[in-house]
Amino acid sequence: MGTVTLGVSIAVPEPHGSFLQRKREGFGDPAAHGIPTHITLLPPTEVSADALPGIERHLAEVAAAFRPFPLRLEGTDTFRPLSPVVFVKVTEGEAGCTALQARVRAASGPCARDLQFPYHPHVTIAHGIAEDAMDRAETELKDFSATWTIGGFALYEQGADAVWRLEREYPFGPRTAGVPRQAADLSRPPAPSC
Repeated sequence: MGTVTLGVSIAVPEPHGSFLQRKREGFGDPAAHGIPTHITLLPPTEVSADALPGIERHLAEVAAAFRPFPLRLEGTDTFRPLSPVVFVKVTEGEAGCTALQARVRAASGPCARDLQFPYHPHVTIAHGIAEDAMDRAETELKDFSATWTIGGFALYEQGADAVWRLEREYPFGPRTAGVPRQAADLSRPPAPSC
């Protein structure tokens, strides 16, 4: 059946998600248009398409074990010189994000994988662009802040066009089996386009 590239993340809600995505585009990050604004739980991971049902069951089990928790984004930082990334910091909810990603990537589960760097929840606003643009991103968004309650996470698949598309949402709590993208789209008004 081939392979697919998946990612699991917490979406940054509107209006903050679109705002940060537009800023990322404005800094000259060519990948910005294809990456919804998010906090990564499972980085891009290539898997067999046959593994999808097991991955979906695993993610539903993870979501069922969690309850909503508060999250705050505030200020900027960078991973330079180790990695060419500027990001908005997670200043509240870091422990919840860390526990969540550990369960998603559990060694006993279908999403087990090693990370290149230790997990550090964040929202990327510039990646792999010119140093002066990275500096501008870090400076321009240093006063940014947003607060909300995380109620779940989502599974995304990267298309051949390098665009990440929502495949299934996983609300926290015991009722969840995962909400397919199509069903999720019908149950609420469409999101503003980016």
